[in-house]
Amino acid sequence: MVVNIPGVIGIVVFYIIIVVIGIWAGKNKKGDTNDLLVAGRSLGMFVATLTTAATMVGGAYINGTAESMGRDGLLWTIGPVGYNLSLFLAALIYVPKVRKAEYTTIFDPIQEKYGNRTGGLLFIPELLGDLFWEAAIFNALGATVSIILGLEMSIAIIVSAVIVIVYTFFGGLYSVAYTDVIQMFFIIIGLVIALPFAWTNPAVDFSRISNTWPGEMDSNQIGIYIDTCLLTLGGCLTWQAFYQRILACKSVTVARNSALLGAVISALMAIPPAAIGVIGAATDWNMTSYPQNSTLSYEDWAFILPMVMEYLCPLTVSIIGFGAISAAVMSSADSIVLATGSVFSRNIYQNCFRPQASDRELTWVLRFSIVVVGTLGAVIAISANSIYGLYILCADAMYVVQFPVLTCALWVPFANTYGAISGLVVGTTLRVLGGEPVLSFPAIIKYPGYNDTLGQIFPFKTFAMLSCTFSLLSISYLTEYLFTKRKLSKKFDIFNCYGPQSSQCKNDGNDISMTVKTEDDVKNETDKFLNN
Repeated sequence: MVVNIPGVIGIVVFYIIIVVIGIWAGKNKKGDTNDLLVAGRSLGMFVATLTTAATMVGGAYINGTAESMGRDGLLWTIGPVGYNLSLFLAALIYVPKVRKAEYTTIFDPIQEKYGNRTGGLLFIPELLGDLFWEAAIFNALGATVSIILGLEMSIAIIVSAVIVIVYTFFGGLYSVAYTDVIQMFFIIIGLVIALPFAWTNPAVDFSRISNTWPGEMDSNQIGIYIDTCLLTLGGCLTWQAFYQRILACKSVTVARNSALLGAVISALMAIPPAAIGVIGAATDWNMTSYPQNSTLSYEDWAFILPMVMEYLCPLTVSIIGFGAISAAVMSSADSIVLATGSVFSRNIYQNCFRPQASDRELTWVLRFSIVVVGTLGAVIAISANSIYGLYILCADAMYVVQFPVLTCALWVPFANTYGAISGLVVGTTLRVLGGEPVLSFPAIIKYPGYNDTLGQIFPFKTFAMLSCTFSLLSISYLTEYLFTKRKLSKKFDIFNCYGPQSSQCKNDGNDISMTVKTEDDVKNETDKFLNN
């Protein structure tokens, strides 16, 4: 494999620019946990909007969109549509409530409702989702590097992970937000410049796909389609990487409006990679210097975006396009490592184990978490083989468990720890036993219509989510009734949901009260909820 020296030089310069901007953005800040986690709640409309859009428009977003559009058609390019609708709904429904409460992470209301230890346990779906998302992003970069620059995928993944870790380590959300702004412009410029060159290449013949680009769906795929649509729609409503920006905004109004605008920009940014996917499907690869035959395998489609840039565009344009993908990778990867590290340092380490931890101690726990999460994501990326598969999978655990858990924590008065734990167990069990082809997990439970070729065609992920929700609500209501109506002695209240004690956790000097309500309080709130 021949190394593209000009391309390597170009990407080195790009990486240096990003590192310098990232360190500069964070160097003059106090460096305490409030700055690192929510940037002192100082983000204005411009920065908040672009960093929200850039968080969504990652390497997995643009590579995965091109892959799905080229291989499966418009109908099956569900990810960008569902995720951006999810952001839009979150902006209207969830954002005003959580920003007004001035939480530090999205796990604060979860721990407030269900207790610190249970909230820590519910961090597992977030961790899995973040690791899969990060792996998809780094995998997209590695695929691009191997084709355009002629370097090994593992080298690109490791180097990019190190760069992301370094500037996030020192600057926290300040560095992440301000580098996101620069990276967003790189993404726009790189993709837009590549489009006309690829579109007009002689090897591209759109008559080849005149009947296939919209996509097709058999009747036995309807359940899969519905499941994927709902998964992407609900999977982003609870994402810490998104709420980290929202909670850092100057006001509730800025938070809501920046989220809405960010969703619009993110949706528009799906158009160039989707067009590149169509171009890839319309290309006669025998007319290019691509060293394979004209029929692309299933695995080849994961590389369609860098292939179009490399074989259908001039060298300079392909290098600029690679800069766009690198920018997209970093704009999401830094968000992920910071988001996961934030939850671990505050909601796990401080709230569960070290409530007396100093600000300096928490800062170093956060930085340690950033290193660990960044490393794990890179390791998964090196062994993965489907960008779009990981891109969809990253919302899976969030949809099945965290979506109902957070929603009930914010709006259901009688939701309690017993219900949350039962929901976690039920939802996780049904989801895991349903199998997962991307991770080579076999299906233990074969839902109705199971097909040896297609696998599960029943919308079992949505079934698992609904089962989690039903379990959470029913067990919460049952235990609330038993303890408040004195049908069951409070000595059996092992989680102290209805006892006389109350626990407190600190939120940068503001109490997040986890006060245990009296029987009359719970009854009044429950009656009010049911009557409404």
